[in-house]
Amino acid sequence: MGITAAFYLQAQDISVIRNSVDVYSNTPMVGSSKFNAMAGSNGALGGDATSLLTNPAGLGVAIAGDVSVTLSVDNNKNTSSLAGASSNYTINKANIGNVGGVATFQLMTESPWKFINLGASLSTQTIENYVESPGNTNISIAKDLVDNNGNAVVGNLAYLGHAYNRYGTQTKFNLGVGANYNNSLYLGASINMHYVDLEQYDSAKFGLDLDNTAYSFDKQYTPYSEKSNGFSASVGVIGKITNQLRLGASIESPTWWSLDRIYTDYYTGTDGYIYADNFVEDRRFRSPMKATLSGAFVPTKNFAINVDYTLGLTKPQYKVQGEAESELNSFFSDSYKNLSEIKVGAEYRIKSLRLRGGYSYASSPFDNLTISAFDNNGNAGDRSYSNLILGDRNTIGAGVGYDFGKFFVDAAYQNITSEYKNPFISGNESFGTGYYSGDFDVATPNSIVSDVKNVRNNFFVTVGWKF
Repeated sequence: MGITAAFYLQAQDISVIRNSVDVYSNTPMVGSSKFNAMAGSNGALGGDATSLLTNPAGLGVAIAGDVSVTLSVDNNKNTSSLAGASSNYTINKANIGNVGGVATFQLMTESPWKFINLGASLSTQTIENYVESPGNTNISIAKDLVDNNGNAVVGNLAYLGHAYNRYGTQTKFNLGVGANYNNSLYLGASINMHYVDLEQYDSAKFGLDLDNTAYSFDKQYTPYSEKSNGFSASVGVIGKITNQLRLGASIESPTWWSLDRIYTDYYTGTDGYIYADNFVEDRRFRSPMKATLSGAFVPTKNFAINVDYTLGLTKPQYKVQGEAESELNSFFSDSYKNLSEIKVGAEYRIKSLRLRGGYSYASSPFDNLTISAFDNNGNAGDRSYSNLILGDRNTIGAGVGYDFGKFFVDAAYQNITSEYKNPFISGNESFGTGYYSGDFDVATPNSIVSDVKNVRNNFFVTVGWKF
């Protein structure tokens, strides 16, 4: 596993691994304020359009139609630490996070089938992320150069800083149907359409001792932009074991993605100068299949608690079109851990007032990895890391709501934290996967690894109408 990780970090762009898991394997889970306050835990409760995000059988639980709109305000702060120094950066974004609705159709027959309901949900979230890691002049890279007189010289490039920058949005549209059988068994299915629009940047700064000048470099194949479409399907069931206990289960198929990318390729011309050209490529990617098991306890009409456990059943996989996809698949086969997430949510009603809370924990998607990396003193060697690239994620939710009869208003807050090891710089000169400036390139088989703490404070307000 160590050899696979070290080779891949030299041969490719690390952001491809990050986006394969963080973006293309994690669909938007921004629902209504009720859903978000309960940390997305509603797999055995259902009752509204946010059921489509966990278990479409929850559509069958609804006995009245509703439509809602949710405003999302996101605060994303990254703190990157290296060699005793830290850099902070905060991004604030506001958008319509979710629009959803359910139409109920009561079957006025003697059949045990009571309702056939239709639901739709449109979730949108920003995937913008910026991590700026501080410099460490103890880390330097030797570079063979030619001076103004044509003489061969060796310069030392001191590391002065690194920036990873991603812009974009991710959208998921769910359209589903749910059925109620004798008020004890609920079935559902949905089709899910996905869309991603992102731009990716990766740059570093080095100081050259020969002229005491700082140079900015861009990672090979960056910047790049991607516009991607995907499709998946979900099925689910909820059973009312007793009036107080409900059990649920759902499966979401892999998402079959089509990725179109425009990227920058740097190369050294025959005249010795660095040139850059833009190229277009397309890829096919399949995200993991997921299964969710749920249980809900509803002792009274005023209180409900729900637990969801989601497990990934497969691993990410690219359609092989060349060596790059084979390397990616090898890395995921050896180093990717199947998704594991548990969510707990509860709601308590005091007449028309609703009080809600929830907690979610998702494990790191990667095994411990061994790579060649610099320490803070500038010494290179094999080092083992947990939470490399992406780490465990903890979510705490809280919210309130008020039911006015035909209308309802809800508000929610989420605190999401994650800590991980952030590798960068590594590249291979023979592969041409290092960093490039307008004057020369720099490549090293060793990574620099910073510690990143990500904190998201998200606020939501939902306005809905029941009919």
